[in-house]
Amino acid sequence: MPDRTPVRLGEYESTLLETGQLTSRDVDRLHALQTRGCLTLTRERTGWRLKADATVGVLVLDRVRVVITPKFAIPGEQLMCWLAYALGTPVPATARRWASGPDGYADLVAAALVEECERLLRQGLRRDYVRHRSIEPVLRGRLDVAAQATRRYGQLDQLHVRTFDREANIWDNRVLGSALKAALGLTSSPDLARALHGVAGAFPQAPTPAAALRALDHTTYTRLNARYRPTHTWARLVLRGGGVTDLLTNQGTTADGLLLAMPALWEAVVRRLGTEAAGPRGGHAVPGGSGVGITVRGDLGNASTFRPDLLLSLPGPDTAHRKLLPVDAKYKRYDRHGVSAADVHQLLTYSSGYASADAPTAVLVHPQPGGYAQRTLQVRGPKGLLGTLHVLGIDTRTPPEQAAVWIGSVLR
Repeated sequence: MPDRTPVRLGEYESTLLETGQLTSRDVDRLHALQTRGCLTLTRERTGWRLKADATVGVLVLDRVRVVITPKFAIPGEQLMCWLAYALGTPVPATARRWASGPDGYADLVAAALVEECERLLRQGLRRDYVRHRSIEPVLRGRLDVAAQATRRYGQLDQLHVRTFDREANIWDNRVLGSALKAALGLTSSPDLARALHGVAGAFPQAPTPAAALRALDHTTYTRLNARYRPTHTWARLVLRGGGVTDLLTNQGTTADGLLLAMPALWEAVVRRLGTEAAGPRGGHAVPGGSGVGITVRGDLGNASTFRPDLLLSLPGPDTAHRKLLPVDAKYKRYDRHGVSAADVHQLLTYSSGYASADAPTAVLVHPQPGGYAQRTLQVRGPKGLLGTLHVLGIDTRTPPEQAAVWIGSVLR
């Protein structure tokens, strides 16, 4: 891999790149990422202004290596815990060795992939029967009569055979070989690169990363390959360039990199936090946000539908009735300033559409490093109370499991 100039900035920060630091291919790739809301690239008199949005990770371009570190909500040393929590997978212990590495998030994900692959190697890679067609001097498997008759014209010095052999060259392992190769191009840590290279040699590879992703999307887990699920989780993150189905986009990024959209991560975190907090109270998450959601009809174009990030069904005052509580995740600095009018209007709509008419209530959850916080907003109109909004700040410097317990105490 050629030497690239390192460029470091934090989320929401910007930096000026010289004109010669970006190739025309880089500019095209950065503009493609801009359309997906990952960053902003603007032309200036002396070069290019690159501004990160709510995105962290590493972006490998032709001449520069851009590292975007988390600055706002989740400290770098805690990012792995919250990411693993959102993905529903254990935090690999070895990944913590690179917690303070120069590439931060990218090295953490690569280290997690290495550890899970090493675990599979210790347990023994899964093998399955694979069909092969070959020409052998002796009969193995089944004779391919049609091929023997049409290609050898009845001669028996060489036999066309079809065999089924148990081997490790199956898709469960191929996708991991492809992910290890992709991760190798992202890290600048010599130790981690050495570990990736050593493990990658033990895994077969898919023809292309796109083929590996298609295989991952169609993978069904049974008792035979259930132990592959955590490893495939990290592999999918690497191959998608930082995104998984619920965290970024199905297409991933268009440049070589590992970028994570923090608002999408926070939404995934809040969905799990709320679900786990409601469980001990006899509550549960409503799948799909209660059917069709809130629908707007009659406007120009197609009807629009929107729903909260999480809808909880909780026990009501009596056992015969239950109440709905809409919960929305906001990756914003609501620890430093008031809730915006747009978000107040959105939460009021949710409370009116889902909560009971006599007590319209909704919850807004935002990250707040350094402590938990709770405040209540009462929205009133000329005819009285319109709704009650509970604004909860989650301490992202603590383990996610502790945050779920705190939310459960607030919901009582």
